[in-house]
Amino acid sequence: MQPLVVSHPLAQCHLTEMRNASTPSHRFRRHLNLLGRMLFLEATRELSVEAIRVQTPLQETDGVTLARPMVLVPILRAGLGLLDGILSLVPDASVAHVGIKRNEETALPQPYYANLPPVITEADVFLLDPMLATGGSAVEAARQLKAAGAKHVTMLCVVSCPQGIATLSKAHPDVRIVTAAIDDSLNDCRYIVPGLGDAGDRYFGTL
Repeated sequence: MQPLVVSHPLAQCHLTEMRNASTPSHRFRRHLNLLGRMLFLEATRELSVEAIRVQTPLQETDGVTLARPMVLVPILRAGLGLLDGILSLVPDASVAHVGIKRNEETALPQPYYANLPPVITEADVFLLDPMLATGGSAVEAARQLKAAGAKHVTMLCVVSCPQGIATLSKAHPDVRIVTAAIDDSLNDCRYIVPGLGDAGDRYFGTL
């Protein structure tokens, strides 16, 4: 499954502001929230819906409702930066959390927390993380989601790279990837280049 790259001009403008090292945390947060909404709108373009009838103030008419529940799963902590903007579009969605930290020496994922609701077995699940770098955290998070019964999983990330895409796709070929950019590669410290730095630190102002 090929990644969906959201090349909309506005999405790329938000991404450019996030890449800029001089962008302060409060503006970085704003651009991440707005870009997250755009990624989510593209990712949900073909969601399954069911027909319903509703009563307007004037007469009854046809409408639609989502066919499946929705679960948003930010990978702590940086994934929380994508959550706020998306949740404003789907306030009825459930929010689960997966905690995975990267061992800075080995770059291997270290899971430390998971809270996944039972509804995940029948839901459209969106895994949120601004960066898809080595792919280790995404692979581990997707493994946990599937172990809990998730069947429809989409990964939303702001910036990705070929190595991370290949790793996630090999381990979970059924997980769809939606991103705003596929950057060149990883550097020796396993950070995406050109990238945008540490998304969590920039979002939370902990540089």
